[in-house]
Amino acid sequence: MFFVAGARNTAGSGRGNERRTIYQKFREVDILDKKKTVTALKPGEDRAILLGLGMILSSVMMYFVLGITILRSYADSVWTEEGVCIVLNSTVTADMNCSYSCGSDCWRISRYPCLQVYVSVNNTGHVSRLSHNEETHDASSECFYVPRCQKDSTAMHAMILNISERLKANQQVPCYYDPSEQQEMTLLIRLYDHSAIFHSLLWPSCMLTGGALIIMMVKLTQYLSRLCEEIGKLKR
Repeated sequence: MFFVAGARNTAGSGRGNERRTIYQKFREVDILDKKKTVTALKPGEDRAILLGLGMILSSVMMYFVLGITILRSYADSVWTEEGVCIVLNSTVTADMNCSYSCGSDCWRISRYPCLQVYVSVNNTGHVSRLSHNEETHDASSECFYVPRCQKDSTAMHAMILNISERLKANQQVPCYYDPSEQQEMTLLIRLYDHSAIFHSLLWPSCMLTGGALIIMMVKLTQYLSRLCEEIGKLKR
């Protein structure tokens, strides 16, 4: 009986040791898999954070460039009020000289007609000269439109005459004027209006938001991973 009981105890302890050994093997495999997963996730998380930081940095640079170009031009513009201009007169007064490139260090002279347009803003009787936009006003304060200089002066002449006929056909056109009346000129269109500002700021804003969301998602994933590890240690 003693030998039988001893044999059974030995067999039972052997099975227990075997079970513990199998459990330890599974445990080691599980820990190894978790380590491999953590090791594999770490570079991915680092790359995601770098991507988010890169997007944020790019958006900040775009904001800086837009701030010194479009936003500055928009803020410095005095033509802030939109009104209705009634075309009073649209005539070609004289020919203006312009220069075009004919190669490396080569410039030649061409001519285009100067179109002068006078309008009445909001039917108030105040006569003002109409210009196409801010660039045209800076290039020539006398002419309504300054075409791109080219060799074929006939084509530029036909373009100006076409613009004159359209203005004569449309007696009322929307325009922008200076409400403080410091600037007598009025503009047909603005280079950068509210719509242009919105669309120029849309993409850097989306990039900034996307970069911030990527970093927040990675940080949230890391926090949840640490939280799961702590809960797992408490259960053991």
